[in-house]
Amino acid sequence: MQITINNVVKRYAKVEAVKQLSFSVQQGEIFALLGPNGAGKSSLVRMLVGFTHPDEGEIQVAFNDEIYSAIPGEALGYLPEDRGLYAEKTLEQNLHYFAQLHGINKKEANKRMDHWLEKFDLLDRKNQPLKTLSKGNQQKVQLVNAVLHQPKFVILDEPFSGLDPINQEKVVLFLSELKQQGMTVILSAHQMSMVEKLADRMLLMNQGEAVLYGDLTQIQQQVGVGTQLTVEFATPFNIKQLSLALNGFKYEALSNNKVVVNLADTNQVNEALTQLMTLGHIDNLESKKMDLHQLYLKAISDHKGAIQDDAA
Repeated sequence: MQITINNVVKRYAKVEAVKQLSFSVQQGEIFALLGPNGAGKSSLVRMLVGFTHPDEGEIQVAFNDEIYSAIPGEALGYLPEDRGLYAEKTLEQNLHYFAQLHGINKKEANKRMDHWLEKFDLLDRKNQPLKTLSKGNQQKVQLVNAVLHQPKFVILDEPFSGLDPINQEKVVLFLSELKQQGMTVILSAHQMSMVEKLADRMLLMNQGEAVLYGDLTQIQQQVGVGTQLTVEFATPFNIKQLSLALNGFKYEALSNNKVVVNLADTNQVNEALTQLMTLGHIDNLESKKMDLHQLYLKAISDHKGAIQDDAA
């Protein structure tokens, strides 16, 4: 069970929403789709679930020894951007109804429903109308509904939406359990700290294009920044000497005695420090790894700059 996207293009009138996109999603992994609003993530998801089709290229979904052009309905669990439960009905009525649509008998549906509602601290509220729940609790019911039929592929659009930090952690555990059960999870989210905890691999999109693709280490390598070294000298340095000392490194002078050096990996720290020590006495030194949020912002900024340069 694998999803392969080959040179996919999607157009709407004169807008090219997805541009020559290629990547794969492996069986049993948590794969994150990242990018700002309008990046093309929703267009991609609509093609994956079969709502629309590529104008060019192809999508191949390997399932049960067959190849499909989208994820088969019986194998799909989907949390769409526009939610679709019935507010006047109880949690139990909602979940029973959708379980029945998937051919799950009442006894098995109750077993699965109680399992997940207990995980989300909602078991004692299953006989309450959905509309009496907070937005965050309704979101948790939507998540339960998406996986009650134990699909092989799960696509979740903003699963952390409307949730406080405690319940975000519950969703982290929920997604981890889906992975343990062998489900392949594709999630679109803006909460970088949650994605960094969960995702085995990720794709960062901007303006329909793939900007970054891989696991966190590969993402760091592609951005060219894994570690930031902030160095403050006791006395001002000479800019020309700084340039010579850091030849081959990416850096930014914050003042006449403070510089930030961006390193592709931690193996470069000693080499950079050796060069910096030739400039004078180091008064203060800080080293930190860039988190996914910082990598995301830098990659989007760099991509926008490259597009503007190409257009000039």
